[in-house]
This record gives sequence, C-alpha cells and structure tokens, in this order.
Amino acid sequence: MRGMTDDAPACPECSQPMKSGGFVLCGREDDGRRTCRTLWGCSGRHVWWNWADRPDEPLEPCPVPELFR
Repeated sequence: MRGMTDDAPACPECSQPMKSGGFVLCGREDDGRRTCRTLWGCSGRHVWWNWADRPDEPLEPCPVPELFR
C-alpha cells in the first residue's frame, strides 16, 4: 500500500518534499469555469498550486502565498 506522500511533488524551487494544503476554488480564465486548485507547500515556505482537474500540468507559484502559510 502506498502512502499519501508517495505522490507528493518536490518543490520546484528548493527540491524539498511538499505536502498538500487542500483546495482553493478559483475562476479559470481559459474556459470560464470555477475549478479547484490544489495547494502544495514545502518546509521552506514555498507555496505552489495547480489545477486539480489538470494534474499533469506543471505547478505554478501561488500569487498570494501569505494566505496559505
């Protein structure tokens, strides 16, 4: 059985393992849909996110990391 952290990405900035920080409902510009983003954070306090329904797309820096630390 695999643990939940087995699929956690490494931080693109410092390479430390990241933990999921939950979901944030956002409006997506390219298709006008309200969709969740998955938040990811590392112990180096870097905060990244990606579209929950597009897990293969690269992580993007969260523009408001202070809201999710």
